[in-house]
Amino acid sequence: MSQPPHPERTPRVAFSTLSCPDWSWTEILKRGPQHGYDGVEVRLIARETDLLSVPEFQPGALAARRRELDAAGFEICGLASSVSFDDAEAAARERQLAIGRAYVDMAVEVGAKFVRVFGDVLPTMNDAAERRSAIARVAEGLQTLSEYGESAGISILLETHGDFLESSVICELMSQVGNPAAGVLWDTHHPWYFCGEPVGKTFEALRRWVRHTHWKDSIPSKTRVADEAMQAAAEQAGALMGGHRHADYVLFGEGRFPAQECMRLLRCSGYDGWFCYEWEKMWHPEIEEPEIALPPFPDRLRELWQSAEPS
Repeated sequence: MSQPPHPERTPRVAFSTLSCPDWSWTEILKRGPQHGYDGVEVRLIARETDLLSVPEFQPGALAARRRELDAAGFEICGLASSVSFDDAEAAARERQLAIGRAYVDMAVEVGAKFVRVFGDVLPTMNDAAERRSAIARVAEGLQTLSEYGESAGISILLETHGDFLESSVICELMSQVGNPAAGVLWDTHHPWYFCGEPVGKTFEALRRWVRHTHWKDSIPSKTRVADEAMQAAAEQAGALMGGHRHADYVLFGEGRFPAQECMRLLRCSGYDGWFCYEWEKMWHPEIEEPEIALPPFPDRLRELWQSAEPS
């Protein structure tokens, strides 16, 4: 969080490549600026979620990516990894840390400012002792990777996602992490939708740690019949993120998410991070194509920003 907002400051608007799973890097670099975006959060390229294996993001190619971004006046705001620290086995957590460090190194080369990680899955509320131990394991992993990130100037942001949705859980976790490079990626929709937590309550609890935001919209869950493509996407999401949950997403502004209230909270607090549209097309093939979903968001977001201008 920074100083109170300056009246001339404008919001930085990005989209997640989760929104456009079939776009190539060239298409992302071309269409993002065309649609009015300032940057992109890279979650996948052409359906490959392991960025370490994407040809365009191999170490020898990263300097070229940086030149392309500079020429386009476009930024990679962050890299969204699948790294998580909930595994009870120390060796598994060490493997996750190694992946996280590789993402940090990549972030430095492409000019990104953060790497997203997950807490992921917690034991049930019935096992309070193991639940506390699991949160402590995640805190240890976040602390360790943040120490590496701090030395490179990269923040490590844990997303409000999976079993790490409620502000009380995030507060318990973050109170155990002392590195300044550690922060929270507030998916503004998730605690509100999945936990029924008012956005004001979430923000008041997490505001000191919020460095980046995800935006989306939805309607209350409806009865649906999943076809083969939907089932396959859900299985793939679950394999990457044990805490993945389904929502009935709609185009931004057409659902019930209290976007204006959320924007007012952020702008009045002096939030100076990105506003990233995470249209979950990769995990929800039934929703609209990116060519429909992505273009309207920057103008809608900037209208919200203007309407939330402090008096």
